[in-house]
Amino acid sequence: MMLARRLLTGNGAAAWAARLAQVDYIPAFPITPQTEIIETLSRWIDNGEIPGKLVTLESEHSMITAAGAAAATGVRVFTATSSQGLLYGMEMLYTVAGWRVPFVLINVSRALASPVTLEPDHNDVLAARDSGFLQIHCATCQEVLDITLMAYRLSEDARVRLPAIVNEDGFYLSFTREPVYIPDADEVKDFIGEFDSENMQFRASAPTSQAVAVLGGSPYSYFRYESHLAAENARIVFDEICDEFEQRFGRKYGALESYHVDDADYVIFMVGCFATKAKAAVDSLRKAGWKIGLLRPRLLRPFPGEKISQLLAGKKGVAVIDQNLSMGKGGILHCELASVLYGNKDAPPVLMSFIGGLGGRDISQEEFFEIAKQLKQASETNEIPAPRLLYTVDELRQIHKLQAIAHVERAILNRDHQNPDSHE
Repeated sequence: MMLARRLLTGNGAAAWAARLAQVDYIPAFPITPQTEIIETLSRWIDNGEIPGKLVTLESEHSMITAAGAAAATGVRVFTATSSQGLLYGMEMLYTVAGWRVPFVLINVSRALASPVTLEPDHNDVLAARDSGFLQIHCATCQEVLDITLMAYRLSEDARVRLPAIVNEDGFYLSFTREPVYIPDADEVKDFIGEFDSENMQFRASAPTSQAVAVLGGSPYSYFRYESHLAAENARIVFDEICDEFEQRFGRKYGALESYHVDDADYVIFMVGCFATKAKAAVDSLRKAGWKIGLLRPRLLRPFPGEKISQLLAGKKGVAVIDQNLSMGKGGILHCELASVLYGNKDAPPVLMSFIGGLGGRDISQEEFFEIAKQLKQASETNEIPAPRLLYTVDELRQIHKLQAIAHVERAILNRDHQNPDSHE
């Protein structure tokens, strides 16, 4: 049973997911463009529409500490942040992941300072990829709601027991309204289930240490290995959860979105909401006779490398579009994919790197077409060009030129408005 579709922002979808998951504790700290999520949850709590407790902490560092500590007592926890906030709490990301406490953190991606911008790219969330948090990326508002619900199942599964980051792109998703199906609350409750904390609990009357703070090299190494195995388990568990979600709610997900990849010669590889524009470009190129597809990882940690290798086997070329930049190296996804494909006899002979969308800059359809053209040319000549930033100095000069022309035009309009008799 479904409620009627609602027009929701990505932030609204995230708040609805927390509501449907019946979270008990929400430690929070406001930061643009995430704040709408905690404002919505706060309003519902104040109006008595949902139970639970929302507490505003003095920083994201304290917020993530409180989230981990609360989860360690056996309650279901939700929190959210963005950009500088995620980095402010980076120390505690590693710490609470090491505690093996399950909860969900929504990150609304926003580019990092300096310089300061409010618009998105993925350097904030990818800075957390090695923290021990699971990491799932969304491309639509519907995915934000659905994936967040699945993230609770994944995080709380006894085979995993790791916190999870669900990522949505700032502004492009967080403040964009799309039609979103909201599942029936009772069906969601049955799907997610009660949080079985097992041996995770705390009683003030009988305090008990659940872990040790300092380990030597050998037990520390084994502990980290155990956490790694838990993250590896998440691949299998996520597939199981996606299958059950489809049976219950009719929407099909997976670790990867494969769009016209099966019969493709060329593939675009990217994450985030700009992949929806890439799908439109694929449709246009297909109509023009190109055998091209799109492969988009939802699950980034753990990385579904084996499935990716299988889907890309035998392709002529892959273009990776990174909405991030690792200074002095290049695109992070490009490096991740190269490590998966290296040594495979059926790996595509051409792997190209493009970096775009930094600070929210749009990637136009024409740029997707040009990427496809360069990918085809490289596969035919076997000459792979160096990684390219989709915003060159020439493009910057052109923007400045257009801005200067617009400035002159505005000045003329203002002059004519002030002096209507002027005919110069």
